[in-house]
Amino acid sequence: MRKEAESERGKAGHQSPFVVGVVLLVAGVAVAVIQYKVPTILTDLMSMFSMSPEVASWLMSIFTLMSIFVALPSGVLAQRFGAKSMMIVALGIAVAGSLIGFSAGTSAVLIASRAVEGVALTVLTTCGPIVVQTCVRRDRVGTAMGIWGIWGCLGSTIAAVMTPTVFESFGLGGTWILFAGFAAFAAVLVAVFVRMPRIQAFGREDSGRSVAPFRKDAALSDAQRAEAPPGASKPRYRELFTRDIALLFAGLASFNICLLAILAFVPTILQMQGFDPTVSGFISTAPMLLSVVSSPLLGAVSDRLGRSKPLLVASMLVMGPCTFALYVDTGVLMWCAVALMGFVGMGSVGLFLSAYAKILPRPELASIGMGVLVLVQGVGQFLGTFLVQALLGPSLTEWTFAGGVLMVLGFAGSFALFLCRIR
Repeated sequence: MRKEAESERGKAGHQSPFVVGVVLLVAGVAVAVIQYKVPTILTDLMSMFSMSPEVASWLMSIFTLMSIFVALPSGVLAQRFGAKSMMIVALGIAVAGSLIGFSAGTSAVLIASRAVEGVALTVLTTCGPIVVQTCVRRDRVGTAMGIWGIWGCLGSTIAAVMTPTVFESFGLGGTWILFAGFAAFAAVLVAVFVRMPRIQAFGREDSGRSVAPFRKDAALSDAQRAEAPPGASKPRYRELFTRDIALLFAGLASFNICLLAILAFVPTILQMQGFDPTVSGFISTAPMLLSVVSSPLLGAVSDRLGRSKPLLVASMLVMGPCTFALYVDTGVLMWCAVALMGFVGMGSVGLFLSAYAKILPRPELASIGMGVLVLVQGVGQFLGTFLVQALLGPSLTEWTFAGGVLMVLGFAGSFALFLCRIR
């Protein structure tokens, strides 16, 4: 009887990790394309809207700022209305932001439109992993997370390649409308192909609105289960203040600091040493391109092994040295760092999400927990620009010193993950 019940729940409650991963990947790429449509045409936008470089910089930095403010409310809303519903809402917000940008007549309105798009990005990144954990069988979550995890890398690449051509052909209006249409298409895919199951959480069937995305036995000790009877209390943020979650967050923050330190400053450092802007941009984004292979691959390997910690520690271990090499070398060592970071370091994108799922104290914390994780990610990205700029000095020439500090931070993040109890 028990086996039949478990089999029935499996049939009714789980989808293919490839279907879920690919559909959510399309949704993530749609929002990432909207996010990264600005950098390659920033000069044109400055001219069109008579913006100074300082004002124009807000067209991108507003995204990080919005993630800090919106991440926690996103988790609460996902808990209240369901992660799938909030993903569709996020894509709708992205469309709305693009339409505001389409009609913008001043730089202030254009920046405001980017803030709206930033809200969409934060909500989507908060809810995507919750949908994965809900819809995919627990032993295949790593595979789905690995596919979903490359949305930022793939989206930034597509935007970098497409935006200049589309902008030249159709102008600002055509570019904004085209990418808004992509987001609308992604919303339809999510609505049609993602099915939120009715699953059990602490002996209770979920209603489909407040989704508990982990199986009853995920990351719970016997004592914890005994203390969580049917009708368990409402999830509270204080429950997330555990040793293992703090250690995982330390590793995640270190990862994002190193990543943004590369994306934001390596092109400038290389150009100061005579590199062509196109080549320097390729070098800084190449690890993200390689993650299209490494993230799904390491996710699948973690599923096969039944463990994510060894792969997560190994991938984080290379981030610091690779960042240092990209800051101080322009020869063979630099290209080795690009390859190692892309094939190993960037593979941790999906692993962080699947590891987090395993250490949450109880299923009901999933929604607000993802909000906190996205907040930590946003703080790490902010430090990756603000802190590193201070380390480089006013002339951005203290490459060895900044690289050394970043390498230490990378090792510290690896040590934190090593101490974290993750299966």
